[in-house]
Amino acid sequence: MVVGLLLPQLVLAVGADDPAPNCKLKSLQQDALVDLNYQGKVTYVDFWASWCGPCAQSMPFMNEMSQQLAGQGFNLVAVNMDENRQDAEAFLSKHPVSFSIVADIDGQCAGAFGVQAMPSSYLIDRHGKVRHVQLGFHDSERDEIRQKVRALLAEP
Repeated sequence: MVVGLLLPQLVLAVGADDPAPNCKLKSLQQDALVDLNYQGKVTYVDFWASWCGPCAQSMPFMNEMSQQLAGQGFNLVAVNMDENRQDAEAFLSKHPVSFSIVADIDGQCAGAFGVQAMPSSYLIDRHGKVRHVQLGFHDSERDEIRQKVRALLAEP
């Protein structure tokens, strides 16, 4: 019998002041490729999965924020991590949203960001720099997140 030794990998997570990785992902709504190009917009990138309890809480908040701020240069993209598209679609039928949902089935984009929790959200400024990382989601954090978004929208 051969016993393998697993060595922990060093995960370098993207943090505040780091450039945001640019990923090409497939849209769940339109079956088209979406390029996460951040230039010129304040972007909130949220990594989520259908099995994630806090993700069910964050979806209505993100939908509300997206609708309120869309005309002000704000973009919200939710990156689904489910291996099975039907799981994501079933989740979205219970928690409908009006913002862009993309799939990262192979985990390349999540790997580029160094995602460590579900959900993980990255607030990115108009110049493509990560300004805030949110691990997990609690209803009590809504106002703080909204304030951070509005502050970035006020920047040139």
